[in-house]
Amino acid sequence: MNKKITRLFSRPLLHIFIVFISLMWLMPSVGLLISSFRARNDVLNSGWWTVFQHPFEFTQYSLENYAQVITASGLGRAFLNSLIITIPSTIIPIMIAAFAAYAFARMEFPGRQIIFIIVVGLLVVPLQVTLIPVLRVYNRLGLSGTFIGIWLAHTGYGLPFAVYLLRNFFSALPKDIFESAFLDGASHSTAFFKLALPLSVPALASLAIFQFLWVWNDLLVALIYLGGTEKVAPLTLRLSSLVNSLGQNWHLLTAAAFISMILPLIIFFSLQRYFVRGILAGSVKG
Repeated sequence: MNKKITRLFSRPLLHIFIVFISLMWLMPSVGLLISSFRARNDVLNSGWWTVFQHPFEFTQYSLENYAQVITASGLGRAFLNSLIITIPSTIIPIMIAAFAAYAFARMEFPGRQIIFIIVVGLLVVPLQVTLIPVLRVYNRLGLSGTFIGIWLAHTGYGLPFAVYLLRNFFSALPKDIFESAFLDGASHSTAFFKLALPLSVPALASLAIFQFLWVWNDLLVALIYLGGTEKVAPLTLRLSSLVNSLGQNWHLLTAAAFISMILPLIIFFSLQRYFVRGILAGSVKG
């Protein structure tokens, strides 16, 4: 009886706690969104929560801040540049990592474990120690300030984690499925495309979320390899320049910041059902 009472009260308390934590996490984003629609004087003189006192006055500013930021500050072009940078920088490392992870998990070849240890060991190498050497190579090859250069950089930086995650997931897949396929005459190519990839959708989706968010929000790599070139500058570089040029215009900065958040939020919520399954990839074998 006591256990039933404890369970009865523990569940509502747990739900209340989860809702409270969720609201605390969402509050900064909600505040940023509301501030992005407010006028400059309102942002400077009162908090965003005061909007609820006069909700109809809030609508009169509509999308003026967004229109000004996109047209005058060049965020429209920067948004497109971020897409051009992020989409290939997400797809390319996942494709390469999938092939490599399958080879490490399901194929026998000399030095397999040693090579895998070296790949995993690259996870502990600080990204910053590679910036100057790679930049010198880029300058010699003419890749600095180009989309190809930034694609290759993000691919190299994202591959160790991608290979590690997918290899663990491929290793956790039931061996009987692959053995049956090989007995029926399937090759490794067939097993990879027909079995491994379809069964690994949660891990691939989770990896896509991680890689996309990391590349989309990146400032350091873009600043080093693109050098602030306006033609190829992504949103993060444009936002950093707006902080200097529009330091007093918070209403415009909030609109610009929320523009940079829209696509990552869409990607995350559209793939969230795979997220938990993906981050647990390979943690339990069987």
